[in-house]
Amino acid sequence: MTALRIGLIGDRNDSVPAHVAIPRVFAEIGAPCKLEIQPVWLETSKLAGLDYEEFETELHHFDGLWCVPNCPYASMAAALRAIQFAREYHVPFLGTCGGFQHAIIEFARNVMGIADAEHAECHPAASNAIITPLSCSLVGHIGPIRLAQGTVAAKCYGRLDGTEQYHCNYGLSADFRDALEAGGMRISGFDQAGEPRIVELSDHRFFIGTLFQPERSSTAQEPHPLIVAFVAASAQRLGVNLLRAPNSAAKT
Repeated sequence: MTALRIGLIGDRNDSVPAHVAIPRVFAEIGAPCKLEIQPVWLETSKLAGLDYEEFETELHHFDGLWCVPNCPYASMAAALRAIQFAREYHVPFLGTCGGFQHAIIEFARNVMGIADAEHAECHPAASNAIITPLSCSLVGHIGPIRLAQGTVAAKCYGRLDGTEQYHCNYGLSADFRDALEAGGMRISGFDQAGEPRIVELSDHRFFIGTLFQPERSSTAQEPHPLIVAFVAASAQRLGVNLLRAPNSAAKT
């Protein structure tokens, strides 16, 4: 059985439903394909203690990187550095909830040159907070999304709509939305009000962030198409083509 190593960027907490769900989802996706998907926690506090060479060596061990929910992280700097690694080395990347938020911050700082881009939850007094409180909390919310035609996300879903599950209070600032897209990060998924819910990099092997948590709605019978696509992109780095293609009718 082929083994696939996925690094989970975040700080493990078994009381967080998403943290419990992710290994289960990997087992459900991998079994039909005879693919062993090994999730390995990359605790941000431990990553923060590595020097440049140690950090690079550690992350090069993984076929994909997933920045998981439940922030603030113990080390925001380490989480951003790991996301930067995935982006620059074209390692398949998925960021959900807090991972979505931090993928945007990393891009703003290191691609767009906005060195003081911040997260309002971590730095409420920041002069350039690009991740800010949502107008309405999405904790426990389930709602529809629509996908922009021609995007990587739409290709993964195989359609232009879905229903997703959230657990968050922060999202992309409306003041930064146009600048983000002009800078090269595309907003590819929206809620009913047109608010950003998915971002992606089209020139990357696979780089998607979602404000919702697809790991919580994925099932063995109907695996979430974004997670299947992420696993497939990670497996391709090993020269493995999954026998199970993304299910366009998957429950989202």
